[in-house]
Amino acid sequence: MASPPASTPSPAGSIQWSPDSWRSRPEAQRIDYPDAAAVERELAKLRSLPPLVTSWEIEKLKQEIADAQDGKRFVLQGGDCAETLDDCTPGAITNKLKILMQMSLALVWGGRKPVVRVGRFAGQYAKPRSSAVETRVVNGSPVTLPSYFGDLVNGAAFTPESRTPNPHLLVRAYQHAALTLNFIRALVEGGFADIHHPEYWDLSFMRHASLPADLRAQYEQMTRSLADGLRFMEVLGEARVEELTRVEFFTSHEGLNLLYESAQTRTVPRREGHYNLSTHLPWIGERTRQIGGAHVEYFRGIRNPVGIKIGGTTSPEEVRELVGVLNPSAERGKIVLITRLGAARARERIPELVRAVRACGSPVLWVCDPMHGNTVSTPSGLKTRSFDAIRTELETTYDALRASGAHLGGIHVELTGEDVTECVGGATDITEDNLHTNYATLCDPRLNYHQALELAFALARRLSQNAS
Repeated sequence: MASPPASTPSPAGSIQWSPDSWRSRPEAQRIDYPDAAAVERELAKLRSLPPLVTSWEIEKLKQEIADAQDGKRFVLQGGDCAETLDDCTPGAITNKLKILMQMSLALVWGGRKPVVRVGRFAGQYAKPRSSAVETRVVNGSPVTLPSYFGDLVNGAAFTPESRTPNPHLLVRAYQHAALTLNFIRALVEGGFADIHHPEYWDLSFMRHASLPADLRAQYEQMTRSLADGLRFMEVLGEARVEELTRVEFFTSHEGLNLLYESAQTRTVPRREGHYNLSTHLPWIGERTRQIGGAHVEYFRGIRNPVGIKIGGTTSPEEVRELVGVLNPSAERGKIVLITRLGAARARERIPELVRAVRACGSPVLWVCDPMHGNTVSTPSGLKTRSFDAIRTELETTYDALRASGAHLGGIHVELTGEDVTECVGGATDITEDNLHTNYATLCDPRLNYHQALELAFALARRLSQNAS
């Protein structure tokens, strides 16, 4: 089993915290491994391995999030819905970095402030599921197997061997995360992400026939005008140029599998408290943010900044209590609230959420995830999302926060640098009829490269209206 049976929960925060105190709480999305001894062997291996990130990187991100809370920076968080081990290749990693760089360039141009780039990579190997099992018809008979919970847990192939939770995948995921981080750091240090030279990370399919000419022209004009502006500021000795042009990448993933997270949670010399050293910014998902649950218990004790997904049914009281439990000292840079309300509900829900957070006295960063609240299924059963709904939720959230006396400090999107057809709409007008052309995701539908860039331009125009 993944952990001992959960005891009756006590009020949040009433037990002494440790990296394993979550084991005494009810665990949503719990994984039942058939071999408990094998689980402990793999966890011991994980505990012996070097950290993937460092405490000073985490503290630096926390300071930059604090700056974003004050309106001095903007956070771009994006990447795959679920990484796969097979996608740990130079091409796949580079393409994700390229589209994030292109989006961030648009946001720098629109907001006239530094952009904090946070990738959903090097750890986004686990996915929550609405059901622990899946039933399909195989050779005329129904077969029920465990659901696919991501490559951290089991395989996607619908066979008993693939779907049985395998604890060795905990170590394999760590190894692939380390390889991904190593490659990203080498690219950044080598000048790949130099904002003075956006031509280094132009995607080859920016010339794709389906990309509207006006969108391509906007991007090219923006890169020229921003580059000219940066050179002019440098001639004048403008100190802020370095802040605008310095490029760093931080990592994030949903802290879903607490075995994986707690095995890499450690103290470090000359710092107080425990750090989750598997990622810079872990987040709590929509299905795991129960106040008395295992995930909130784990997250309340780590020094990392913490993301919290806020769905359409989340009450203001629950948000206020979550923020209070996870940030009782009202530390700046600690809490990132990621709203995923749906295009139809954002305008109605934002004001009451802002009032609830303001009442608890903790600073938060408001980030919009316009993807998850707009997921639908086609008549054929494919999950998709409407680009128009995504854009509407983003713009509505931006406006509703401003009207409530707050501000949008970031965006959280599922995207890929590949030429996929998973979300309908956008300037290239993907329809339900041609989703099958390149529907590649194993979990949730993602924006493709031109939809992601189009969304960035829409947000950049909103930001430019209020840029100082």
